[in-house]
Amino acid sequence: MTQIDLRGIHFAYPGAEPVLRDASLVLAPGERLSLIGPNGAGKSTLLKIVVGLLRPDAGEVRILGALRKAEADFEDVRRRVGLVFQDADDQLFCPTVAEDIAFGPLNLGRGRDEALAIVDDVLARLDLMHLRNRITHHLSGGEKRLITLATVLAMDPEVLLLDEPTNALDQENWARLVAILNALPQSVLLVSHDPAFREAVAPRAVMLSGGSLKAA
Repeated sequence: MTQIDLRGIHFAYPGAEPVLRDASLVLAPGERLSLIGPNGAGKSTLLKIVVGLLRPDAGEVRILGALRKAEADFEDVRRRVGLVFQDADDQLFCPTVAEDIAFGPLNLGRGRDEALAIVDDVLARLDLMHLRNRITHHLSGGEKRLITLATVLAMDPEVLLLDEPTNALDQENWARLVAILNALPQSVLLVSHDPAFREAVAPRAVMLSGGSLKAA
């Protein structure tokens, strides 16, 4: 069963030329794939279509073996496919790191004690326990990037969508993120302008250009 199967996707923002024209993409279980292309090519748009934050004008979105059309279809997708946004501030909105990471499990109906146990487990696995009680908006840009990943991993997703995850990372945290991702079992669809990071995490690539995808 493919985890992501996009077929003939067309999408245009209101009043603008189409960003995606007959774009098709497949991600298999355990696969790691980089999505490359110039700024404005539609890479972030494609990731948002996968989790239902945007709806295509035409084409089929099949995620985790099922056709997804209505909002209700994507509720399950968002539990099982984790999107790390390009801007960490779009994803972190609670007062403390622990509360940000606990938000997802609590939203899934986990009890508070269980959610906090998940927080501790994720932070321990990522070697970020020292940030547990920090005020989120006091974190450095690189620390925020790592905590956004922790908030997604707390949901135990089957697939990770990563949108420019190295933004604001210094070399030490860059290396830490590579080590973290390479130790994870999840499939990965990566958008990154950093060729060294792509090579380290998801060396196979497809190019998004002119609205469609082709092997890079």
